[in-house]
Amino acid sequence: MIPDPAPNTITRPYRGLSVQEVAVALTESALLAFLLGREVYRRSEYLVLRNRDETALVAVRKQSEIPLFSPVIEARVLALPEQVVSIKAPEVDAGNATALARLALAHARPGAVAYVVTGRYEHVNFIWRPAPIRVRVTEVVPPTPPKLLAMAEQVVAFDEDLPPIELVLEAVDIPALAAAHPASCYLLPCRGAGTELGAPVSYLDTRPADRTDWLMIGCERSLQFHRHFYGDEPPRVELCPRRRVASLADLTLAKCCLLERGVEYEGTRAVVPWGSNLDEIRAALRWLTGVGPPAEVAGAKPVGVRAG
Repeated sequence: MIPDPAPNTITRPYRGLSVQEVAVALTESALLAFLLGREVYRRSEYLVLRNRDETALVAVRKQSEIPLFSPVIEARVLALPEQVVSIKAPEVDAGNATALARLALAHARPGAVAYVVTGRYEHVNFIWRPAPIRVRVTEVVPPTPPKLLAMAEQVVAFDEDLPPIELVLEAVDIPALAAAHPASCYLLPCRGAGTELGAPVSYLDTRPADRTDWLMIGCERSLQFHRHFYGDEPPRVELCPRRRVASLADLTLAKCCLLERGVEYEGTRAVVPWGSNLDEIRAALRWLTGVGPPAEVAGAKPVGVRAG
């Protein structure tokens, strides 16, 4: 028996979806009578059947996948017209689950379970009961938007094997940390932040000649640099995204400058280097969402086991 699709199901690749105009009524009995015994392409798993302005979604099982065409031996009507939302969106990549989920949720309708999208290049796909997986991206701001979030969005946009993902910024906000820890002057790791804190700011990467009574907002690596430069440890507010994750129960992508290459996995968290590349972020997101193992990236270190 053809099972129910899991939430977030799309056709991968979308050649597995056949779109046909039919002259039969889009009712369950009429569709089953029409399809059983009918030849379909060997790669077709789902059919979008249209009759004028109405659309139905059907899953099929074929007698064989060896010949080019094979008769349908089982069909299951997944969604009748009142359960289908058809959307034309020529700007959307129909092979990208996140893009499909965002579009579907923007057109959500009570009772709808299937969203059929005609996207870029007139390619058609569907998404079943869209429910994006939330991944927190823990990153330092400013700059805004932070680099790790921007790179994760790039990965989500091009990796068609990922399920729908909702990236949620969990900001480690330097001005907020400074406001919570008032000081006469501050030391930040680098000039890249370009941060105004309402008090004099020095930057560790410039190796200031004068050691003053600053409050360092920085991580363990910054502390190591400070020891090397000045031979002591200043009062410090922790900045490392890895150490400041708000909830260990959430899937989280974070970064740490103590990690120089690869990805480390611990609990529900994947940690990439401060200077991570798209391949590392891609591997982290694949692992977090259950698509790929840690071994996909050289240097991957499974520190713990992902929950669930």
